[in-house]
Amino acid sequence: MLNPISQAFKKAKQENRAALLTYTVAGDSSKKQSLEILKSISTNADILEVGIPHNTPVADGSQIQTSAYRAIKNGIKMNDIFKIIKDFKKLNKNKPIILMGYFNMILQYGENNFLNKCNSSGVNGLIVVDLPWPENKNFAKKCKKKFIYFIQLLSPTTTKQRLKKIIKDSHPMNYFISMLSTTGGRLKVSPNNILKNYNKIKKIDPKKEIVIGFGITEKTIGKLKSADGLVVGSAICKEISKSLKHRQNPVTNVSKLVKKLKNKIL
Repeated sequence: MLNPISQAFKKAKQENRAALLTYTVAGDSSKKQSLEILKSISTNADILEVGIPHNTPVADGSQIQTSAYRAIKNGIKMNDIFKIIKDFKKLNKNKPIILMGYFNMILQYGENNFLNKCNSSGVNGLIVVDLPWPENKNFAKKCKKKFIYFIQLLSPTTTKQRLKKIIKDSHPMNYFISMLSTTGGRLKVSPNNILKNYNKIKKIDPKKEIVIGFGITEKTIGKLKSADGLVVGSAICKEISKSLKHRQNPVTNVSKLVKKLKNKIL
């Protein structure tokens, strides 16, 4: 059976558009609200990335850090994250979920325990920010056995030789980091240059799906819509913070934002 992640890309291609991937932090601003946000945005998002909150998220900018701190402050634990995903999947079992985090959380939980739990909760893919290739080879193999995609990260400074090796080893989806920055940074590179780099990578193996992430907002998403998929995270976390500050409902506001993002790539 085709992994729901591949199914989502297939559907987006049939509709002649990029797939929209959203990123939210599990447990922000509460466990209950986190699940409500996933449910509400799943109408317009093709793939849901769920972040494991971490107190030192080295790849993340201030917006995602703020979301993570809120979730940690509210006492979120790994088992709570799996429960949020499992509860969501009871309602929408075919909507793909990618769990994103840092390797020490997986190590603490135990690799095999973690993957078994991912499997039983309905996780379809994993992004482990600080576990690069080739160090991730063994873990990626374990993921494959559980029918979970391990998603490799590719950067603008990855050499062509290294890119070829990573893509050859990779599962059907990879993640291209648009620029050298943390998440949520202002785009320092023009969308044209990002797409130029992206297209070079895409040519290595056109059958592999490659999404672009980092610095993608409502303003920039439309200029990158020729990619296989586009990831928006910080803009969503910022919307949650703004809603809480103004005592508005984050579920409604985030849902509206995701709808706008979707319309930009149609």
